Amino acid sequence: MAFPIDEGDSFSSFTHKWDYDVFLSFRGEDTRYNFTSYLYEALHDKGFKTFIDNDLQRGEQISTELIKAIKSSMILIIIFSQNYAFSTWCLEELTEILECKKNGQKVLPVFYKVDPSEVRKQEGNFGIALTMQEKKFENNIEKVLRWRAALEEAASLSGWHYEDGYVSYH
Repeated sequence: MAFPIDEGDSFSSFTHKWDYDVFLSFRGEDTRYNFTSYLYEALHDKGFKTFIDNDLQRGEQISTELIKAIKSSMILIIIFSQNYAFSTWCLEELTEILECKKNGQKVLPVFYKVDPSEVRKQEGNFGIALTMQEKKFENNIEKVLRWRAALEEAASLSGWHYEDGYVSYH
């Protein structure tokens, strides 16, 4: 997988500024032991210092350690999968990633066995998950509206669509 970096950008010119070259955002139960672990290994083998959240404590709120890792990574890869939007952790991580995009960090979506339009339009599992999140956070609907906007924005970015062993750039 090649990373589209703007012409004129020098990989080495950024290394002094970042703790990680790549941050991987993913729903663990969907992809941790298959696609994400293979991607991590491939990046690591190519010399990319890659953050993967194997040892972080789980909870409703993402940890300050995770936020620091997101903010200190040059490239942020979001791996969307069928159950991604059922996780408040993933959705909070996504909003943080898109905030970092405003500061010039590269954000690259990967759609793992899910159609990009399903994420963008919040249909299928994404629609079901967000309806569930609206019920769960009925007293904080603004949070769910931020998640909806973040999903739409991220799914509109150029990225990769992986379906049954076939990868296409979208």
